[in-house]
Amino acid sequence: MINKFEDQRNEFKIKLTDNLEKVVISFLNADGGNIFIGVDDKGNILGLKGNIDYLQRTIKDRIKDNIRPSTMGLFDVAVLEENNKKYLKIIVAKGYEKPYYLKGMGMSPDSCFIRVGSSIESMNEENILNLFSKRVRNSLKNIKSPLKDLEFKTLKIYYEEKGHEINDNFLKKLDLYTDNKEYNYIAYLLSDNNHVSVQFAKYSGTDVYDLIENEDYGFKSLIKITDNILNKIMLENKTILNSAEQEEKKSKCMITML
Repeated sequence: MINKFEDQRNEFKIKLTDNLEKVVISFLNADGGNIFIGVDDKGNILGLKGNIDYLQRTIKDRIKDNIRPSTMGLFDVAVLEENNKKYLKIIVAKGYEKPYYLKGMGMSPDSCFIRVGSSIESMNEENILNLFSKRVRNSLKNIKSPLKDLEFKTLKIYYEEKGHEINDNFLKKLDLYTDNKEYNYIAYLLSDNNHVSVQFAKYSGTDVYDLIENEDYGFKSLIKITDNILNKIMLENKTILNSAEQEEKKSKCMITML
């Protein structure tokens, strides 16, 4: 008998079932856990029949092939034995690219699951988006900036205008360093001197060949890039609106003349 209960970290299964991926995903999106196969709900070891090695390989392939992002390095499948009864223990680590989901279904409540007590719950869209935003931030945070000497004049002006105090800990508070105390990729994107190209394109129709304007707003702080593009969009919308109003006035004049 296993000296454990089904809880936040442990799941018991008499045999391999179709919802294995759901259980693994629920642990990846929480704090990790263990799945025991060949064990009943009370922790009694019933054992498994047949080719255990084949079953072990099948489990590994299902977890690797049916879950996204990649689960490589986040799980292990061990064959255990007690009283001549063999059973499997799947050790699942806490994932760092949350949310994990079923391959081919995207990040949706029907595909993202999380462990709540001893049950598996579907995640709502708000939690999915929250985990995804943290995943992006964490990924960029750990990527070292391609440039070492970065300047942040635009960023500091932006925060000063918002009423924030700029001091020696300003960049640290914004989490712009890797664990090795070097500028990370977020710092690079927010710096005044990055080499990232961001292009704004305008088309006369729905075909990509109908390009009538193409302007690069990159090579500066992402703050400035965003501001310039938003201003450009507002200008375009205003131009379209004015053109529509002029056409409407022409139509009214024509109707009056008739």
